[in-house]
Amino acid sequence: DLRAAGFTDPVLVAANDGVGTKLRIAIEAGVHNTVGIDLVAMCVNDIVVQGAEPLFFLDYFATGALDVAQGTAIVEGIAEGCRQAGCALLGGETAEMPGMYAGGDYDLAGFAVGAAERGALLPRADIAEGDVLIALASSGVHSNGFSLVRKIVERSGLSWSDPAPFAPGTGLGEALLTPTRIYVKPILSALRAGLDIKALAHITGGGFQDNIPRVLPETLAAHVDLDRLAPPAVFGWLARQGGIAEREMLRTFNCGVGMLLAVAAHDADAVIAHLADAGESATVVGSLRPRTGDPVTFSGILAL
Repeated sequence: DLRAAGFTDPVLVAANDGVGTKLRIAIEAGVHNTVGIDLVAMCVNDIVVQGAEPLFFLDYFATGALDVAQGTAIVEGIAEGCRQAGCALLGGETAEMPGMYAGGDYDLAGFAVGAAERGALLPRADIAEGDVLIALASSGVHSNGFSLVRKIVERSGLSWSDPAPFAPGTGLGEALLTPTRIYVKPILSALRAGLDIKALAHITGGGFQDNIPRVLPETLAAHVDLDRLAPPAVFGWLARQGGIAEREMLRTFNCGVGMLLAVAAHDADAVIAHLADAGESATVVGSLRPRTGDPVTFSGILAL
């Protein structure tokens, strides 16, 4: 009941996604209680960038033969992700498919539905030259680029139980399984406070170059000052160990930015302060300029 949920004239927004090959690390490391958070995050973060509130979530869990302990841990993670996003875990499907998945293997898909008041969807039409870009810090690699991550780990000769070179005191598998950050509650709080957020970009597969242009008109380009980014240590290790060039890092990984906001310059300080009060690390990292070439341009050097 959308009226009971507080909406007057709502439009619906939906998203679906998976966790990708990050699941391979969870399976091989035997750690299953965090990938459910990733599953929810990849869906609800895509809903909130529309300016919408996630309302409910459903999951699809497919495996060769159900392992109750494994399945329980996965669903616990999904439930935790829904709590973080403030949405209901309405139901799901568990499929046993012998012959499709080897022993212990599984796959996950998630589906979320949200709503926004009519006329409140993002991006806004008044996004303009001079608006600033505010980055919300990521918790790590999140849920993209893990085929490359796994290849780098394979070449390094490390096992998932070995100490993580970039996270002292933590095993490599555990460190790489750090769940995707869910930005729903702080962003909705800022929007409901009337702060001048004009567009949001969830930095997932394709990195900066593919995700930012989706929310920009063809007349505008995003300029990002790489000197203002503070990538977690995992990205420096991946770049060095894999011999990955800076631009490829920016296209494959979030490099420390999980969400990017386009905000009117006069409201940037208020937005940053509001998000900081909500527990987010927010920093101005660029601005919008007239587009004369590429939709995303860079200056500075990424601290890898």
